[in-house]
Amino acid sequence: MAARGVKSPYRQGVLDALPFLAVVGPFGLLFGVVSREAGLTIFESLSFSVVVIAGAAQFTALQLMSDHAPTLVAVASALAINLRMAMYSASMTPHLGHLPLWKRCFVAYFLVDQTYALGALNFERSPWSAAEKFRYFMGTVTPVCFPWYISTLIGAWAGSAIPTDFGLDFAVPIAFLAMVGPMLRTPAHMAAAFTGAVVALLAAGLPFNLGLIVGGLAGMIAGAQVEQRIEREEEPA
Repeated sequence: MAARGVKSPYRQGVLDALPFLAVVGPFGLLFGVVSREAGLTIFESLSFSVVVIAGAAQFTALQLMSDHAPTLVAVASALAINLRMAMYSASMTPHLGHLPLWKRCFVAYFLVDQTYALGALNFERSPWSAAEKFRYFMGTVTPVCFPWYISTLIGAWAGSAIPTDFGLDFAVPIAFLAMVGPMLRTPAHMAAAFTGAVVALLAAGLPFNLGLIVGGLAGMIAGAQVEQRIEREEEPA
């Protein structure tokens, strides 16, 4: 993924993250349109993206709010979807955990699926210092997070002028497939993804999108079980 011949870690991060514009833009545009149809103002739509900055959780919370689900259910569903961020944080700690507090705050805020995926793919094999890794990380942020705000604002401003059946929702599955696919590198990863997807589909009839929570928990349990089994098999007799 890393661009060859690029000396600046920041510039390399920008170049590596540029392909994500193809999905971040339509994804944010769609959220802006849907949020306006749900009754949010332009300011509220933009604030939602700036504060939460997590597309899947935003769509889920917005849908539950539109369905008049209890606030606790909407918050719990969004938090369950974003549980992966805790795992992302643990994975980034060996690389960025020694940075000054203000830099770690930036990393914590901008740690989303795309920036994590690029960091996880490049940090292990790059001889960068922590400061250089931070510059690379901020480079990945530039074409991902800031266009997310802008596209949300454009979608919210356009409002009903862009119909929801325009086809912009193609960005949602493509974005997650592009991020998840390269990271399914171990049997535990594949077991977690497969189990989570199957259980979520089987539990799709549960109210308030609780099937997502059930699927996520099932996937994590399956992945942990497979990983523990592999570790036991690799232990010397």
